[in-house]
Amino acid sequence: MMDVDRGIRVAVDTGDVILGSEKSIQSLKLGKGQLVVVASNAPKEIIEDVEYYANLSEIPSFVYDGTSVDLGSVCGKPFTVATLIVNDPGDSTILDDLR
Repeated sequence: MMDVDRGIRVAVDTGDVILGSEKSIQSLKLGKGQLVVVASNAPKEIIEDVEYYANLSEIPSFVYDGTSVDLGSVCGKPFTVATLIVNDPGDSTILDDLR
């Protein structure tokens, strides 16, 4: 779990990460992104949309074992994050860690 937290944080700090469900789902519809992460307590319809479009685009999805509040703080943000997309992991090993 700690490796995932660190991986997400490093990706946010050094790579290109999109935060937020609407923007994440838009990216998935366009087939953009290398990984999508969804908080375990995200609304059911968001989880379903993310999984559906991630499957269509063959982008791996990962359900984060924590709340959107936890995910927000891992990203270093003072708000909740239900969904995020990693476009470029930067110095993070998150893509390798979750395969």
